[in-house]
Amino acid sequence: MEKRIVAPGKFVEIEYLLSESEENGEAGETLEECPAEDAFGFVIGAGDVLEAFEKALIGKKSGEPFEVSIPCMDAYGQTSEDAIVMIPKDVFQVNGKFDEENVQVGEALPMNDEDGNEVFGIVVDITDSEVQMDFNHPFADLDLQFSGRICDIRDEA
Repeated sequence: MEKRIVAPGKFVEIEYLLSESEENGEAGETLEECPAEDAFGFVIGAGDVLEAFEKALIGKKSGEPFEVSIPCMDAYGQTSEDAIVMIPKDVFQVNGKFDEENVQVGEALPMNDEDGNEVFGIVVDITDSEVQMDFNHPFADLDLQFSGRICDIRDEA
């Protein structure tokens, strides 16, 4: 059987371990893990994963392992103060009252941006009138290290 190759427009499923990359290039703290039985699938070129990650997978074959290091600036960039915002407390009302149960410091909350896209923010602080939210990606400021295996490659479904 001919091995399929990762290429633009192909649907790819991978198993992987994502770690913070240490200065010496070794994998550090584990950030995410996706085993083969829950393989992560995406279309090459659809913009669903980091561009640097896609480029590193192009040309790999089904069953082939991979190791990919992505520096912070090619991953999620550095923390931006512009992504930390104050939102009026009335935005977080349920049945006319502030949602104290779900809106707590440290909680990740789904919100919608100005284009209606779902984004997640972390509650940083709650004042009498506002909620401070951090919309930076959780992996901002981190160099990333992916290791894994190509589980499947097929034409886009």
